Amino acid sequence: MIGLHRSLSSLPGRVRRVWPVLALFAVIPAAHAADALNGKSLYLNGPVGGGTTCQACHGASPAANVNGILAAADKPSVISSAFSNNQGGMGTLFNGRFTTAEIADLAAFIGNPAVTAAPAASVNPASLSFAATTIGQAASPLATTLSNTGNATLTVGTLSLTGAAAGDYTISGGTCANGTTLAASASCTVQIGFNPTAAGTRGASLVIAHNATGGSSTVSLSGTGNAVPQATVALSANTIDFGALVAGSASPARSITVNNTGQAALTFSSIAVGGANAGVFTLGGTCSTATPVPAGGSCTVTVSANPSGSGTFSGNLALGSNASNGAVSVALTGTVAAPAPAVSANPSAVAFGTQTIGATAATQTVTLTNTGNVALTLNGIAVSGAASVSIASKTCGTTLAVGANCTVTLAFAPTTAGAAAATLAVTSNAAPLQVALSGTGTTAPAAQPALSEAGPVAFADTQVGKSSAAHTITLSNSGTASLKVASLVLDGAQATDFVLGGTCAANVTVAASASCTIDVSFKPTAAGQRAGTLVLMTDAGSQLTVNLGGTGVAVPVPMLTVNPQSFDFGSADVNGTAPTHRITLTNTGASAATVTAATFTGPFALQADATGCAAVPFTLLAGASCDLVVRFTPVGAGDASGSMALAADGGGAWTVALSGKGNAAAAPSGPTAATPQNAGGGGCSAATSGNDPVLALLVVLSFGVLGWRRLVRNPMRKEVK
Repeated sequence: MIGLHRSLSSLPGRVRRVWPVLALFAVIPAAHAADALNGKSLYLNGPVGGGTTCQACHGASPAANVNGILAAADKPSVISSAFSNNQGGMGTLFNGRFTTAEIADLAAFIGNPAVTAAPAASVNPASLSFAATTIGQAASPLATTLSNTGNATLTVGTLSLTGAAAGDYTISGGTCANGTTLAASASCTVQIGFNPTAAGTRGASLVIAHNATGGSSTVSLSGTGNAVPQATVALSANTIDFGALVAGSASPARSITVNNTGQAALTFSSIAVGGANAGVFTLGGTCSTATPVPAGGSCTVTVSANPSGSGTFSGNLALGSNASNGAVSVALTGTVAAPAPAVSANPSAVAFGTQTIGATAATQTVTLTNTGNVALTLNGIAVSGAASVSIASKTCGTTLAVGANCTVTLAFAPTTAGAAAATLAVTSNAAPLQVALSGTGTTAPAAQPALSEAGPVAFADTQVGKSSAAHTITLSNSGTASLKVASLVLDGAQATDFVLGGTCAANVTVAASASCTIDVSFKPTAAGQRAGTLVLMTDAGSQLTVNLGGTGVAVPVPMLTVNPQSFDFGSADVNGTAPTHRITLTNTGASAATVTAATFTGPFALQADATGCAAVPFTLLAGASCDLVVRFTPVGAGDASGSMALAADGGGAWTVALSGKGNAAAAPSGPTAATPQNAGGGGCSAATSGNDPVLALLVVLSFGVLGWRRLVRNPMRKEVK
């Protein structure tokens, strides 16, 4: 071989450059490395940042040794050198695109082209230690988590308890079960209960069978059985939050239930409140230091708070007893503010516009709302000023609860021409409130606008981003002249959460005795209470308002599962019948989920099937399942990979890994896009077709040189013949 290289040194430069490619066919691949699977992804898909793939020049599988790729089997230095020397233009394509670790992964895959994904199992914690428990009683359950740290689906087998005291333990819950499948990075839990049957240390093991290396994972279990019956305290809650309170007003009593889950009577040594603001709390209830609680029984402790000042307050309810779990406590928290009565009016001013003398009185409604933190005491609601303005009706009484509202309907019936002004005055335990009232009397015909309702309009709870059914309000003109809508707008902090429609709009004219409609819908942009105001102005100066409100509901996160999470279609003929497989999609959530997109990579696509899921987008009800029928249509010989990615309304994405292998069809007359072409230089031949004349010339010259050297070494060969 050395002599052959020397002989080739006299060949043309192009031939000498191609010769190393032929020599690479004799390289034997070495053992694969641990990161070969990542190397496979890099080889087939190119650098993480995108760009040319290795398979473009070297074929879908390194095993074919296209362009001598096997020279790099388990040899990262060969790849690095090729990049550094720009062999075959590889430096231009890949320098700086792969990390050192990724180059090692590529070399590992080249050394092991048949690498496959595999699951790996781990448990955390690997041991569970239960509190000492009286014989015949149950300890608080503990749980361990089984995680799939591998890169293929982990299938859970049988869950079993083994060991001398296995009978003291039970599998009491969790999400792991026989047949459970875990995708890569997914996990499930196993909950274990402890109920000792004898005194002393009680040991056992939880064994979780699976398809990962080792076949099972083990969690050690330990606990101690107590022979002497003891009382045990269990509380219905560990905290009480009194929320926002007003100074000087006691909160409603809040209750805590104390249960004795032990085997002996529970005796309290103390029941007291401590902490920085202990003095603001008052205790009550049936729990007492003088009254034991029998095994299995319960009592209650009530707590009320009456803080002063402003800011936060806190304390803790401490229960001392003979319980096996010792003293227990309940955290007490809340905030307090000084009494602050307040009232607001909407609208803050009323404009009746121009009204005809002697016509039916025009009406407007004002809504009063208690915006303070204490009940509002209404001492008086009256109109002063022009006699033509009066109170037609009201729903307000003498008190108004926090956050509540009532309405006052005002009437304007002018008796003389000209402007009229009045004031609606509200007196209460809050600051005085005044609403300016105005209108104009005329002897000429005038419009008389009125809305079909005064409001407020309360919309049904609506999911964020969705739109409620439209609510229709009618604007009627009972006057003797037409009116023009000067403006129709939405006002308020959340005005954009409401949408206007209908036949009423700015510059629309409404004739006498005619009407138009305003359609209002609720489309919340965020969860929680949302409010706005509809404001309509006419060309005669009338202003009409309607309060709007609704609650936005957060978009439920879809809970979907796909089974299987990866699938290999096996071999299929190119241009043959495309095989299909059913991927089951299940909605495991509590609300309907809408699948908005199904995106494929590689030679895979959805197959229409009357027995499968509906066409995308489609909605899957809670607890329902359907099958997505996926077909594999190989476009060339060799391994193929891809994926199906699902997206759902409300967020979330699910991916199914897909793979298969194409079998070569009848040889085409020319090269196809799926056939690796020797195009390029160095690593890839400079030929622009599948038949490289230089390579053929190289083979002929190689045999000629070998023959010539044999004749030189054995000059008697001709004579022997």
